[in-house]
Amino acid sequence: MSEKVVLRSVDARGVATVTLNRPEVSNAYDEAVIQGLHDAMDELGAHPHLRVVVLCGAGKHFQAGADLKWVRRVGAQPAEENERVSRATAMAVHRLNTLPVPTLALVQGGCFGGGTGIIAACDVVIAADDAMFSIAETRWGLMAGIILPQLADAIGVRQVRRYALSGERFGAHEALRIGLVHQVVPLAELRAAGERLVAQFLQNAPEANAQTKAAALEFAWGAVTDAVLERLIAQHAAKRRSAEAIEGLASFAEKRAASWSAGT
Repeated sequence: MSEKVVLRSVDARGVATVTLNRPEVSNAYDEAVIQGLHDAMDELGAHPHLRVVVLCGAGKHFQAGADLKWVRRVGAQPAEENERVSRATAMAVHRLNTLPVPTLALVQGGCFGGGTGIIAACDVVIAADDAMFSIAETRWGLMAGIILPQLADAIGVRQVRRYALSGERFGAHEALRIGLVHQVVPLAELRAAGERLVAQFLQNAPEANAQTKAAALEFAWGAVTDAVLERLIAQHAAKRRSAEAIEGLASFAEKRAASWSAGT
């Protein structure tokens, strides 16, 4: 199943393309997508001539965050299962963040929730001018703890405090202003803009790039200690099973306002 929902290929230059491939649900992630990302990184990590990884989303949207129907099912499972799922999710983002080659995300359409964590874990992000973003986990009684370190690196704590607490949507040019993306281009030019940047990456020495990236990450929020990572995983898993999450996910399923949505 992971081969179908996360596609990957490597060309003769050593440029890998990893494509999230659940377009029927806007590439929302579930366990199969998480495992597919791990499988892709296992395979790419073993590639002898890997130079660049380009991350894309199939269809109209890059990535719509977690599949909330799946989240609701997971939340009904025992605590141990929830922690296992949160750990797998956190480690997928962590592994992407620390890949020893340049990573480039090409974003079109919606990029919500966990999708913002995925792109924050990439070295460079190019967005189409139709891209929309939000960090809206708290709307559903959930919390985005396992991606907050990467988001703090990308946009700073001040902007995280606004957008992760309001859950509001913002467009590509606001994402550019706050540093979540590096460049905005017309949708029709997204792939070409990505290819121009790939060509820039390929001008540089692979080991020098790897060492530079590793050194930069030493100064990053995303380089959290094992103890902090474990705490974030446990908190993320526990929140999924909380009364707020049960109510928030029920409101999503029943297409109604949650109990805390006063005045809406």
